[in-house]
Amino acid sequence: MDIHALRLLLSPAGQELLQTAAGLHPREVDFLALFGRFCRSNPPELARAALETAILRQEAVVKFPEANRMYFTRQALEQASAYAVARYRAARYRSFGQVFDLGCSIGGDLLALGESKDVVGVDLDPLRLALARANQQSLLPGRPLRFIRADLRSPLPFSVPVWSGMFFDPARRVEHRRVHSVRAYQPPLEVLLPWLRLCPELGVKISPGVQLDELAGYAAEVEFISVAGELKEAALWFGGLKSASRRATLLPQGVTLCGEPDVEMKTRLVEVDQPRAILLEPDAAVLRAGLVQLLAAQLGAAQLDEDIAYLTADHWTPTPFCRAWPVEAWFPFSLKRLRSALRERRVGRVVIKKRGSPLDPDQVAHDLHCSGDQERVVFLTQLRGRPIAVIALPELVSR
Repeated sequence: MDIHALRLLLSPAGQELLQTAAGLHPREVDFLALFGRFCRSNPPELARAALETAILRQEAVVKFPEANRMYFTRQALEQASAYAVARYRAARYRSFGQVFDLGCSIGGDLLALGESKDVVGVDLDPLRLALARANQQSLLPGRPLRFIRADLRSPLPFSVPVWSGMFFDPARRVEHRRVHSVRAYQPPLEVLLPWLRLCPELGVKISPGVQLDELAGYAAEVEFISVAGELKEAALWFGGLKSASRRATLLPQGVTLCGEPDVEMKTRLVEVDQPRAILLEPDAAVLRAGLVQLLAAQLGAAQLDEDIAYLTADHWTPTPFCRAWPVEAWFPFSLKRLRSALRERRVGRVVIKKRGSPLDPDQVAHDLHCSGDQERVVFLTQLRGRPIAVIALPELVSR
């Protein structure tokens, strides 16, 4: 899609064609056949724009609750934050009168911020700015949002009032490939250094796979965000937006754990011990934030190994930050012994999870030749550096 095609799509005739396309519930595999059909009575650029938008709207529902009223390009949709994450982040700016969304793209974060704030969206790409404006007019028609085209690698072409905050979303893909080094972002992360002198209250969306050592020179809180147990995003928070060193946040629960990361602890908070009654697996955001020891200390749990994130406890303390399984048995790893233990328990369905084991779970499951009417979870991991197998009953609490 280009600017001309978007203008056609936003016209009355374009909206009618888009409605027709949406009613067909098209998928990517349907594109060529429908494109030929639509081109019989419509300009090709409009036919393409209507079909692409109808397809992308269907795919976008996992991110945006009102995707059926929005406009996208595929790359912009892939890079956009889910609405639940954007709305959670927007709450950090509740005390500011205005927010500058630097690198606003199609407006995923801008829309969440704009529900209660005056927002200025800034981007270099004229198509993405036009898409952001179309999304704002569709979803927030009454909000006074502004848009500025600017190259963020140059000095900002506007003044920043003292009561303002900033949100920066650099591109983290180069030629459709993800990049994890902040130096490879477009623009690179270091571009924000002069901005901090203008506006210390700055938030930045970064990759959850960021190379943490590259953040050592930035005086920011590092937050990792998971959605339904899957690590999705990370953010840096500067100035008054910073409230911790590291933070793990779980959505949709909206719960958060913050503290000093394990690597910066002067002493260990928890002991290393053999499996007890309960085996615990911390949420992905807790792992990435390096807050495993902090969580273990709060739960009265131990680690099985200093370098592995599985925890173990005498009893289950319900918490959203961990999944939990009752331990039935454990022993030094031996395929023969594991097979025998599962046969004794008439286990026919087995889920194999691993941390710190070189073994392939699928191959181990195949080699076990399980048969029976019982179900178990087998953990392949280490105890003080030695391989062990832990047999556990089904998970105590579903996520």
